[in-house]
Amino acid sequence: MTPYEIFAQMNSAQASHIFEYLFENEKPLYKAAIDNLAKQRKLRPVFIERKPRKERFEWLKSAAGRKANDGVAAHLLQIWLVGEHSALLCDFLDALGIEHDDNGTVDSLPEAPEKEDLQKAIDGLLEKYDADTVAIYLHAFQALDDEGGWPALTGILEEDVRLTQVFNSAD
Repeated sequence: MTPYEIFAQMNSAQASHIFEYLFENEKPLYKAAIDNLAKQRKLRPVFIERKPRKERFEWLKSAAGRKANDGVAAHLLQIWLVGEHSALLCDFLDALGIEHDDNGTVDSLPEAPEKEDLQKAIDGLLEKYDADTVAIYLHAFQALDDEGGWPALTGILEEDVRLTQVFNSAD
């Protein structure tokens, strides 16, 4: 799944959580995203900013879920994950023995681990963190890898129902 597909397919509650975090903690990025997405739709940003928060977040989810906005969607996911969920990122990388910085980011990924090791790391995350957040992180992890991600992880993301709920729940 690409970053824009993640936004397009996630439920509204999770998208609202992401935008609420960005609104509260990353105001310059949040405003820049609105400006960029509004101008792309030939709208004045103030038109979006004046919407009630729930409507604004729905509009942002819809806009970030368009193919043309894949770069913006990727950036929004990265900032949210590193800003609010760095412990999750670090736990995943630690479970796989991958070196990272304090925020859970890596310079380059090693070869794909064995499927069993991945499953064990994912099971550990799901015991400790919200399944929706874990699913979004793992999909973003795959999408943001220039090499196309790890095939074993793709298989787990398609097979493990705990990781598909965020994308299958009705709004």
